Amino acid sequence: MSIEAKDHPYLSEKQEMMPMKLGINGLGRIGKLTVWHHVSRKSFKEIIINIGRNAGGSLDDVAHYIERDSTYGSLSRYLYGFRGNRAIEELKENENSMRIHGIPVKVLTEHRNPKDIGWRHEGVELVVDCSGVFRNPEDPAGSEKGSLRGHLEAGARKVILSAPFKMKDTSQPIPEDAITLVNGINNDAYVPTKHQIISGASCTTTCLAFIIKALLDHFGADAFLTASMVTVHAVTSSQEILDRLPEANAEDMRKSRSVFNNIILTTTGAAEALGHVIPEMKNVGFMAESVRVPVNTGSIVILAVSIQNENFHNSVDRNRINEIYRDAAQGYLSNYISYSDYQHVSSDIIGTVSAAIIEGRETRASTGIIRVSLGKACKLVIDDAPQAKPETGVLEIPVTQAVIYGWYDNELGSFSHILGQTTVEIAKQFFKTKTVIQD
Repeated sequence: MSIEAKDHPYLSEKQEMMPMKLGINGLGRIGKLTVWHHVSRKSFKEIIINIGRNAGGSLDDVAHYIERDSTYGSLSRYLYGFRGNRAIEELKENENSMRIHGIPVKVLTEHRNPKDIGWRHEGVELVVDCSGVFRNPEDPAGSEKGSLRGHLEAGARKVILSAPFKMKDTSQPIPEDAITLVNGINNDAYVPTKHQIISGASCTTTCLAFIIKALLDHFGADAFLTASMVTVHAVTSSQEILDRLPEANAEDMRKSRSVFNNIILTTTGAAEALGHVIPEMKNVGFMAESVRVPVNTGSIVILAVSIQNENFHNSVDRNRINEIYRDAAQGYLSNYISYSDYQHVSSDIIGTVSAAIIEGRETRASTGIIRVSLGKACKLVIDDAPQAKPETGVLEIPVTQAVIYGWYDNELGSFSHILGQTTVEIAKQFFKTKTVIQD
């Protein structure tokens, strides 16, 4: 099955425009591609972008930045193909406004602190914060350095963060009015009347969550013994183009090294974030690592899991695992994952609108017997009741170790697509709740 077989997710079906405005704070990589996503599917009647400063010499320079991209080409080509006309028109310098694919877009340049942005004046009730700066849901609205809650003070009713939450004390739970959501994974956990601040997790967590979900749904959480993952990840704008002197008190010297010339080991919060969207994984020993490589987008998750077999005569092999993903991609997860038996390289994945693309040819599985000395076991539990340990004896358990490869376009195709779906779903529920209250 080819991953290119899926139709364009926005233009191939009739879309329902939300009768409300969308605010976007920040116009970096994800902010810009969030604009692309929502103008392409015409999700909202108007988009208000806050960049908090002047950019270039005119509004035309901002439009030029939005319309062209070194990774994905031009917006007009993305929307209309090679023969399409310009996607941006009706630029009005005095109003800082334009139309993109027929959608009115206004650009705000005055304020960087969320509490000072004119969301209330602009009639914006839903904001996607793509600045990458404000990630702690605990920070108060009036913080001098800015905060997510500042958007609420400025008039927004819901704020979606295009990154994982980052709290000062990770041992503490996130505030009750905050939640991490990945559309298609834990939608049911969202309570419109309760949650005001929503994290869309990260690109890696999004891909990982769908790879894990298919296995969890098939085997059940109790079958998982251990899991670990490595993401071989494209560069991000937080890295250095050329070597530079580290900042004072910097702990990781590798962050100051050139992204063009190096494979760089780094960290990822995917394991922690996964526990927020799939709580069952909190009870599984899980490790996550990240390696940055010099490509502009197109990343891959390599997931290794240990699964307890049902019995000695029915071991889990690679064909069974691939069948799980093949069925999911053709069935209940068809809107989120793809399965392929082709051999891909990272550039093949660019622009592909799947949270995860399973590379079936690389799936590995090997079953062995784990022998546990009962005399050395920490605890013996039968039917949830602790039992006295025998002093001798060996418990034999058939365990399959499996390795699954999942590609993802960490910018537009995977992450911005799923984040956009989350945004639209929240908008629909917010508008529905608001209408019921008004009635």
